[in-house]
Amino acid sequence: MIHERVRRFNTADTYPEQRLDNDLAQAVVAADTVYLRGQIGQDLDTRASVGVGDVEAQAEQAMDNVELLLHECGSQPDEIVKITVYLVDIRYREPVYRVLGRRLKGVHYVSTGLVVDALARPEWLVEIDVTAVIPATRATEAAELRRREADRRGEEL
Repeated sequence: MIHERVRRFNTADTYPEQRLDNDLAQAVVAADTVYLRGQIGQDLDTRASVGVGDVEAQAEQAMDNVELLLHECGSQPDEIVKITVYLVDIRYREPVYRVLGRRLKGVHYVSTGLVVDALARPEWLVEIDVTAVIPATRATEAAELRRREADRRGEEL
C-alpha cells in the first residue's frame, strides 16, 4: 500500500453553488500517518451544517468528525501529533481551544492556530486540520478496519 483514501467525495456534491469539480477524500492514510481534511461544523454523513453561529458547537462537531475519521482509519485521538486550527475571528480562540483541551487532555500534540478572513462557507467559523499516526503494532489491524469501514459505506479505498 502506498496510500489509501478514506471517504472519497467530489466538491461538486459538497459545494454545488461554487461550480467546483475536485476529487478529494476526508482522510488519506500513507504508511503509518493519517492526514485528515480540515474538519468543520458539518455532519460527515448528511453534509448538514451544525452549530451555525455557535463556534463551540462547531468545534465539538469538528472533533466528533476527527474522532470518527481516526477510528475509520485505524488511529485514535491519543495518536494525534499535529493540529492546525483556522478561526475566522480571534475572539473564537478561547472557546475552541477549551474544546480541544477537554477532548485531547494528556495528548501533548503540536498545534498551530491561524486567523483567516473566511472559510469555504460563510457559516463556518472554525476548521480543525489533524495529522495522526498508526502504531506499527496495529498496522495490520488498522488496514483491515479501513477495508471493513469502506465496505460498510460501499466505497473503495
